[in-house]
Amino acid sequence: MKYFHEKIEAKWQQYWAQNQTFAAANNSDQPKYYVLDMFPYPSGAGLHVGHPLGYIASDIVARFKRHKGFNVLHPQGYDSFGLPAEQYAIQTGQHPEKTTRENIARYREQLDKIGFSFDWSREVRTSNPDYYKHTQWIFIQLFNSWYNNDTNKAEDIATLIAIFEKEGNATVNAVCDDNITPFSAAEWNAFSSEQQQKILLQYRLTYLAETEVNWCPALGTVLANDEIVNGVSERGGHPVIRKKMTQWSMRISAYAERLLQGLDTIDWSESIKESQRNWIGKSVGASVKFKVQSTKYEIEVFTTRPDTIFGVTFMTLAPEHELVAKITTPEQKAAVEAYVEATAKRSERERMADVKTISGVFTGAYAEHPFTKEPIPVWIGDYVLAGYGTGAVMAVPCGDERDYAFAHFFKGQNGMPEIKNIFNQDISQEAFAAKEGFELVNSDFLNGLGYKEGTKKAIEALEKIGQGKGKTNYRLRDAVFSRQRYWGEPFPVYYVNGLPQMIDPKYLPIVLPEVEKYLPTEDGQPPLGNATDWAWDSVQCSVVSNQLINHQTVFPLELNTMPGWAGSSWYWMRYMDAHNDAEFASADALKYWENVDLYIGGSEHATGHLLYSRFWNKFLKDKGFAPTEEPFKKLINQGMILGMSAFVYRSEDSKKLYSKGLITGEKVHPIHVDLSVINDITNELDIEAFKNHPLYSDYKDAEFILENGKYIVGREVEKMSKSKYNVVNPDDICEQYGADTLRLYEMFLGPLEQAKPWNTAGITGVSGFLKKLWRLYFDDNGLIVTNEEPTADMYKSLHKTIKKVTEDIENFSFNTSVSQFMICVNELASMKCNHRAILEPLAVLISPYAPHIAEELWEQLGHQGSVSTVPFPVCEDKYLVESEKEYPVSFNGKMRFTIKLPLDLTVQQIQDIVMADERTIKQLDGRTPNKVIIVPGKVINLVG
Repeated sequence: MKYFHEKIEAKWQQYWAQNQTFAAANNSDQPKYYVLDMFPYPSGAGLHVGHPLGYIASDIVARFKRHKGFNVLHPQGYDSFGLPAEQYAIQTGQHPEKTTRENIARYREQLDKIGFSFDWSREVRTSNPDYYKHTQWIFIQLFNSWYNNDTNKAEDIATLIAIFEKEGNATVNAVCDDNITPFSAAEWNAFSSEQQQKILLQYRLTYLAETEVNWCPALGTVLANDEIVNGVSERGGHPVIRKKMTQWSMRISAYAERLLQGLDTIDWSESIKESQRNWIGKSVGASVKFKVQSTKYEIEVFTTRPDTIFGVTFMTLAPEHELVAKITTPEQKAAVEAYVEATAKRSERERMADVKTISGVFTGAYAEHPFTKEPIPVWIGDYVLAGYGTGAVMAVPCGDERDYAFAHFFKGQNGMPEIKNIFNQDISQEAFAAKEGFELVNSDFLNGLGYKEGTKKAIEALEKIGQGKGKTNYRLRDAVFSRQRYWGEPFPVYYVNGLPQMIDPKYLPIVLPEVEKYLPTEDGQPPLGNATDWAWDSVQCSVVSNQLINHQTVFPLELNTMPGWAGSSWYWMRYMDAHNDAEFASADALKYWENVDLYIGGSEHATGHLLYSRFWNKFLKDKGFAPTEEPFKKLINQGMILGMSAFVYRSEDSKKLYSKGLITGEKVHPIHVDLSVINDITNELDIEAFKNHPLYSDYKDAEFILENGKYIVGREVEKMSKSKYNVVNPDDICEQYGADTLRLYEMFLGPLEQAKPWNTAGITGVSGFLKKLWRLYFDDNGLIVTNEEPTADMYKSLHKTIKKVTEDIENFSFNTSVSQFMICVNELASMKCNHRAILEPLAVLISPYAPHIAEELWEQLGHQGSVSTVPFPVCEDKYLVESEKEYPVSFNGKMRFTIKLPLDLTVQQIQDIVMADERTIKQLDGRTPNKVIIVPGKVINLVG
């Protein structure tokens, strides 16, 4: 009976689907285990072999936990709003929903072929109205909330209004906009409704504000920092500029400290935690105000070194700072405006990363030192960011390398004085940036003090004169939440006299309307400005031409859509109760599943999705919905499977193509070659296939310079990508070798977290292993399993494997498990093992890794139903106890032979047996050894 993977895998995939084998229950007496993959964006390219790596790992854990008696939730869905589908719609006119639906069908087909144990009954798609109605609802909750620093949590906006009505805002300790005007209760109660709404917007957790954003003209939308690579859009490589726009923002900064503290409570890699710590960027220092001479303005800076206040030599503002235009003198106006325009073309990340370029312009204005009253020149420079701190720095060149370089670069120019040294240290060659080993000099009342004492005394003095105070600052900025796109969640917002109002939740979802064009309108409005008819779930309200008509009163609608991360910031909770139409998840379901026990996905989401989802989870906990503070207990970042690219080499001055071994000394240009025209094992190019391939039509008449009659391509490990023609389709692997082979091979490639190259040639070994496993159970005539009692060595091989595989899965060391399976099968084959007591638990043991063959073996052994919930084998240590030892026997320290002896022998018994052995007699040749050294269980050495 032969092993036909095609029939076996199709059979069991159909069985799992028909029987909903992996559907989880929300009310079980079993302990729960929730394992989740970062859900995919369904791109048109489909999956390549790199994509399933994390899914296979999570599936092994999910299947293992079912075997261990857990009620396992292992769902899957699609992050289906996204820019690629919209760009395709702009190019072709095809609705993004159609493109997305077709892409999802392709993804589902591919995922099913690999045999994942997903609970597909809970599938979600973020672009479905029955899903995003809840995203819209959460947005409304954020709008109707504020952050109370006294209780350290989000509260309903009604509690803030109640305080205003009784006390005004003097005692309110909230996370809010800067520079809020104080008012009394009487003043609040006398304000008009519109005035009150404007004030409340300064406190709400989602709010409208004029914000400096990354604007991509070619895409017609705002981009998040993580959507920009090397100063251009990640999608399409288009230029990105900085500009101010009125946008919706999320007050994630309210949660900065909790986001930091929470990192200590979760089992994530230290590198991801450190990325988030750096992104949040906590700094302790002081806020200092510098008056601008001859104006009414003040420049506020945040500094972590208030002890260096007397070393301030100049000040630098971000080019986007609101004061730049107000304080620049007429003489400097042209230079400043040119610099501001040039800076707008660079992204914040680009500016942060560029530590070598020094540039800036003097504004012509001077600030006043808070203590000495000396004039301080005010510059602008692109190394200062408007969104970090206050967008202004007090430059102390003697204590900061960047300020030092800036001052030296502009030394002697108008507006750049000599560097002030306030340390008893030499700064002739470089700044002194240490916080220890110095005393302050030239610092008035701070002279003789060090960092700690100087900081404390400087803050006290600043507070005394009303020009500063101690402060904790965070680099984390509020997240822009508007996108000028079509394919995203509509906001549940309309406007009355320019002020945002929330649409009543009973009318949700606000369904994305049809439009004829997916580009912005002619007057610059977002694509939703093209809509003429919005779907609306109410007899009292209707929407026509982007206006809400309610009882004959007309109000304009919000035409932006939410960003791509909106739907992914809470989706794990929707899986808990995916068909609940009334709420995003019931209290009972949330209480039972709590949060995700194991989350697997890429490290590239460290400061995007993984931060936003923690923020939304904490907010929903504050509001009494989420049961836990953190969404993901354990996070594993899988490594990347790299492609093995192939190259031909074109001479720079001709159409000659040189084989890899013949390019020494030649000036050649490497050209990526599609893997379909090479032999992946021998690396030989199929020259005719290459000539006839549409990608290489220019080389039909090329001259191929061969080595030994063959053209051998070059190979190089690179990221797997369509543009490099090195993509391997998992469908092809499943068809040729089987899904179980693919699953085992991807795990066998190396540790889960590490990057590793794909090599199709290596997959044949894993395919051969499964055939060898099959032959333990079957010969050509059928099942050969017997009920005979296994030998001790058979038990030992099995239980050694049970122990190793159990430990490996619990430690996520999947690659070494595959090695152990191979060792075990080789051992059992050499022992001609066909014993049920060994092979039955072996089928269960391999089930998490190779579920299709395991199911078939289990059924062929006479069992009904799926193997997926059969108890996992347990290692019995009695089978691992060594009863014999193979001793090395040495003569004068040189090992001559080995002898296997029982471990319970005495030293004298061992000596008697060794001395009587023919090999010992031959080595001694009639001599008597001076000494016999025996260490039981270790060594035997005859000396002399």
